[in-house]
Amino acid sequence: MSALIDGIRTGNFAVFGRAGMDMFADPPGTKAEEAESFRADLGGSSANICAGLCKLGMKSALVTSVSDDAVGRFCSNRLRHYGVDTQYLKVLGGEARISLAVYESCIEDFQLVIYRNNAVDFQVTEEDVDRVNYADFGALITAGTVFAAEPSRSSTFRAFENARKAGLPVIFDIDYRPYSWPSAQVASEVLTRAGEQSDLIVGNDEEFGFMAGGMDKGLDKARELAASGKMVIYKMGHEGALTLADGEEIRTGIYPVTAVKPNGAGDSFMAGLLAAIAEGRPLKEAVLRGSACASIVVSQPGCAPAMPTTAELDAFLASRPGPTDV
Repeated sequence: MSALIDGIRTGNFAVFGRAGMDMFADPPGTKAEEAESFRADLGGSSANICAGLCKLGMKSALVTSVSDDAVGRFCSNRLRHYGVDTQYLKVLGGEARISLAVYESCIEDFQLVIYRNNAVDFQVTEEDVDRVNYADFGALITAGTVFAAEPSRSSTFRAFENARKAGLPVIFDIDYRPYSWPSAQVASEVLTRAGEQSDLIVGNDEEFGFMAGGMDKGLDKARELAASGKMVIYKMGHEGALTLADGEEIRTGIYPVTAVKPNGAGDSFMAGLLAAIAEGRPLKEAVLRGSACASIVVSQPGCAPAMPTTAELDAFLASRPGPTDV
């Protein structure tokens, strides 16, 4: 566990996974099919984590492929706008395309349409991950979407091996998206394997239940992983989170807000959690700061643009009496 904390405290992360373009109906409250205008910004779970980390004063580099077209260049430019290191982006020609997400800023009957046909981020190869200088970083982060298809599945497991050789801990956000996978069985097997090879695992109760083969078995699965020496954060939505580390279980609440959308919370939680640990804060406080980041993001349009800076996070916390009781 100390190696995990030491790695995070460098504040410098190699992040594997996808970048994408988000298009969200404007103004907030407009249904996508009725919109006359949309705002565009950076999206994609791993890219969001990168942006969130940088806005909180950390360093991140995204390792992925982007399409050689206007949308790929848009995403590359937005990554640089947020301060993300793009030296490990591979620009790929051909028919593969970067992801597009179309959604709206409203909770009731929320709609999210994802275009991931022939997704370019699945084209990351072992050669791509081998050219990363792992010694430059303190930890590796990945979201589970990278494991949904080849060659990115095998290449990311290769990145895990490279990280181990370089002494880097592995941080895994389960991030299960059924539409990306060929079958639920394959997803369960592969995500379980990834969890077993990770040092910190973050997921919600449904994702752990999915890995365990039943929604009622999720907490047992989380405890089993923690018993093997891993840090596990088991998120339970409005009921808060349970952090399992070093034989302890820490319950934390959430910061209620008026949400305008449900997406982006998990990415912001990860960024807030890791930034707080990197700052040397106690684990319980770090989880609460991650929860506050999640609340901030769901209360605003967009994902990457809604990620808070440190000053914005501190101001949010100062304006609240505290988290919900658990």
